[in-house]
Amino acid sequence: MLVFDETHDHYLLLLIGWQKDERIKSVMIHVRLKDKKIWIEEDWTEEGVATDFLQKGITRDEIVLAFHPPQVRQYTEFAIA
Repeated sequence: MLVFDETHDHYLLLLIGWQKDERIKSVMIHVRLKDKKIWIEEDWTEEGVATDFLQKGITRDEIVLAFHPPQVRQYTEFAIA
């Protein structure tokens, strides 16, 4: 299921359904727009949604890997905030 909150600039891909007798509900991707940057809040894809953004021409300094703690972001190749 895709969820677009354009008022608050949050965009999610949710996995919802059943696996045998167990209910599945999880956030696969959560991206938000803040301060003219793309903040990746959650990403459980194999390649990483940041890779898709880079392939579309978005630069590393426009992407924040927000799922990392702020003190760790400085060691990534992406924006810290």
